[in-house]
Amino acid sequence: MEDIHSKAIKKLDDFINHDLPQYSRDRNYDFGITRRNNVSMLSKYISHRIINEYSVVKRSLDRYKFNKIEKYIQEVFWRIYWKGWLEHRPKVWNDYLSYSVKNVDNEVLEKAHSGTTNIECFNDWVDELKSTNYLHNHTRMWFASIWIFTLNLPWQLGANFFMKHLYDGDAASNTLSWRWVAGLQTIGKHYVATSSNISKFTNGKYRPNNLNEDAEPMESSMTYDTNELDFINLNSGNKNLIIFENNLDVDFITKIKDNYENIYFALLSNDKRVLKLSENVMTYKNLLVEDISKKFTGSSIMVDDELISLLTSNSSFDVIYPFVGENLSFINNHSISDHLNFIYLDDDIHCLQFCKKGFFNFKKNIPSIVKNIMNQDQLF
Repeated sequence: MEDIHSKAIKKLDDFINHDLPQYSRDRNYDFGITRRNNVSMLSKYISHRIINEYSVVKRSLDRYKFNKIEKYIQEVFWRIYWKGWLEHRPKVWNDYLSYSVKNVDNEVLEKAHSGTTNIECFNDWVDELKSTNYLHNHTRMWFASIWIFTLNLPWQLGANFFMKHLYDGDAASNTLSWRWVAGLQTIGKHYVATSSNISKFTNGKYRPNNLNEDAEPMESSMTYDTNELDFINLNSGNKNLIIFENNLDVDFITKIKDNYENIYFALLSNDKRVLKLSENVMTYKNLLVEDISKKFTGSSIMVDDELISLLTSNSSFDVIYPFVGENLSFINNHSISDHLNFIYLDDDIHCLQFCKKGFFNFKKNIPSIVKNIMNQDQLF
């Protein structure tokens, strides 16, 4: 039986060989669940780093020149940019988690959760999200806009709903994308779903006539300081390695595994999560951890109290850095920092320095980032 890492690589190569050249032209269309070859469908692997963003970029550029697939490369790097932006402002994540529900129309919220609103496309997307644990990226934008501006529901509850049901749920991409749609990420700039746009990019399948297309961006007086990052790989000499389920980077683990006597794969159950995940998503995460752990003889899977005991023991550990999100919050709440050393991908260390400002500033650095990844000068 084909292992998950091999399956992810095969899917990536199939996309590169057959559909990547048309990506820029077709990427915004949601043709429905039976036709997804206009997008890579790799997000559920990349979000857990079964294959990481840099591997995707490298394999793509091994086949095509940068200017041929520049839009796809940019879209892959959005994931890195969001991670880096949130690393510089972790309080955004903490504030999202601590959001207190007030003045919510519970009847509207229930209809949104159950897909029984008076908006046909939205209802269908709810059903698709729950049954397939995926939505096209453009559809996610429409969904979030309708949630916030037409149904008048808090963006935080919409972000929770996505995290609950998406296989590719990612703390940075999900949180910051919802903030962007609302108009909070880039102040004064929001995303409003329109009937004409939905009709165009669903090939006329939907044309809702009851959307709020005149909404103003949300406002907030909250500002966030930009933290400096001190990511550096230290030779700790630790013999224990902990790997969380959102960082199952087979290539990186293979590269460093001989430095360790004990390798522990960590998976939090819903009992230890602030954001509760659906049964489908938890089952998927379990499958990933079990499959990847089998590649590394003698490794163990640790859950909840076992993991807490490990983190609070007198042993010292290296941890593949899980980025701001549920797993890092768990570590910060339970670990003894003197016994713990984070390790990072060199490419992450290089990229995150460009994530302090807006994506336009990051985008200017993509050519130099790509050259660093490829270790080549002649790519363009």
